[in-house]
Amino acid sequence: MEAARALFAWGANSYGQLGLGHKEDMLLPQSLKDFSCKHQSIKSIAGGGGHSVVITDAGELFVCGQNKEGQLGLNHTEDVLCFTSCTALSSVCVIQVACGWDFTIILAGNGHVLSCGSNSFGQLGIPQTSGGCLSPQKIESIMEKVVNVAAGLRHALAATESGMVFQWGTGMASRANRASQGKIIPPFLTAKEPCKLTGLENVKVRRVTASSYHSVSLTDEGELCVWGSNKHGQLVSKEIFLAEPQKIDAHFFSGEKIGAVWSGWTHMVAQTETGKVFTWGRADYGQLGRSAAIHDGQRQEMQRSSEQHLEQLSNVPVSVPCLAGASQNKIAFSHRSHNYCLSVVFLNPL
Repeated sequence: MEAARALFAWGANSYGQLGLGHKEDMLLPQSLKDFSCKHQSIKSIAGGGGHSVVITDAGELFVCGQNKEGQLGLNHTEDVLCFTSCTALSSVCVIQVACGWDFTIILAGNGHVLSCGSNSFGQLGIPQTSGGCLSPQKIESIMEKVVNVAAGLRHALAATESGMVFQWGTGMASRANRASQGKIIPPFLTAKEPCKLTGLENVKVRRVTASSYHSVSLTDEGELCVWGSNKHGQLVSKEIFLAEPQKIDAHFFSGEKIGAVWSGWTHMVAQTETGKVFTWGRADYGQLGRSAAIHDGQRQEMQRSSEQHLEQLSNVPVSVPCLAGASQNKIAFSHRSHNYCLSVVFLNPL
């Protein structure tokens, strides 16, 4: 018998983003017993600055939380306290959603990308729209089939079936300009519609992820390429800002290929194909799941590959042994956006 799935939520709830029917913060996980998705199973969840989304196995999208900019795609701007079906997408099979601060990027099964919410930084990828969109609109300028999308604070990414990456939204531009010291920055950092990323011409990207001011791509060869802000060492570089993608040396991951990658606001998590989990970046809230201390074996390995970072252990990928072999599907589908969390857990049948 297949295990049942239950949806739990906890943390800040200022806009009703927990879907509990109120706006009170929750210190402990609360089961969303009243959440109804017509007996469909939950496929995935995502969250933005103050809004949350759920995708069912049937490709239906449910939304709740902050809606001031129309990021819920419900054709109005009132906050929604319980998960509600996005009826504007009733004829669309949704396979992935990425939530930015106040906007939403939607990937349909046919490879089309739609967006809604604020467009003040061009993050919707629809240049003819000066204001926001209250209902999901197709991004017409991406001509190829898209297989993966990501959303940062005020920028977005799309990876196509052929392995190309497009970026849009000017959220990273101000930091890029400050770091460039007068040099011309790549067009994709200032684009308000999808612009092909330069620097990835010789690789095929299969997955993208984004954070507040940085972005990551995972190639079909199991390599990570990163660009954007490196304020907290999350890009494993000496530079404060990388204007174009730079590969993270495989030595940092014991020479193993990366199978999956996730990005927090200012930190990173990667899992190798053998199941090892590495974390790096900002660590002042314990988000790396490890202490600054490392074992002798790890120290020797790091000395060989990146001696200059030994004094800043959060700035290099280090394995977290207790997470080795962890499976995201078996543990939880979860998203932490600043200060609230949604999690789908699997309950064993009686």
